Amino acid sequence: MTTLTTTPLAPLLDRLFEEAHAASAETEAAVADLSHEARARMTRSKTDYHDLYVRLKNAPLAISRQTGALLYMLARSARARTIVEFGTSFGISTLHLAAALRDNGGGRLITSEFEPSKVARARDNLSSGDLIDLVEIREGDALQTLSADLPDAIDLLLLDGAKALYPEILSLVESRLRPGALIVADNADDSPDYLARVRAPASGYLSTPFGEDVELSMRIGSC
Repeated sequence: MTTLTTTPLAPLLDRLFEEAHAASAETEAAVADLSHEARARMTRSKTDYHDLYVRLKNAPLAISRQTGALLYMLARSARARTIVEFGTSFGISTLHLAAALRDNGGGRLITSEFEPSKVARARDNLSSGDLIDLVEIREGDALQTLSADLPDAIDLLLLDGAKALYPEILSLVESRLRPGALIVADNADDSPDYLARVRAPASGYLSTPFGEDVELSMRIGSC
């Protein structure tokens, strides 16, 4: 048995995934007036993404169950003790990562979210899952909140916030990634600059697509 599959976390995750599925119509309605091209532009823009995420401030923007299980397994197998997450939302991915830390014997998870209402929701969910003691939620722009006071050695990085900022967030934490550290980028196809960077032969990473929308990378050394 694991923290992930027992009370209180297992029923909490079931409820959160059900709520995320039920909210899909509301989420779509929040951007219904935008063309496909406008959505793509806002997603990939380094300046307009904020307007998009303000529209989606009530949307869970949850990872899939499969990605959640992947995160837990990667963090467990890597024996992660220090994890950084970009994009908390309601905290579903955070719960999976924190569960892995608990089952690894403890650690520290730093996560960043700029929408105050989502910070409150995530904090409540982490408290309900009895994992809040492992998590530091930093509220605000991740370009500021993740620019200082990071662990000396980071075992795993999750990128699941504004896709256009994936390269910038990676740059902020790169010097702290230990050799063998794992980087998981959700919806990475929406960040072509990021993919080009981690897939480049001399990048210091080994990287491969995983599933439908995840890029899994491993830090192998300095560029």
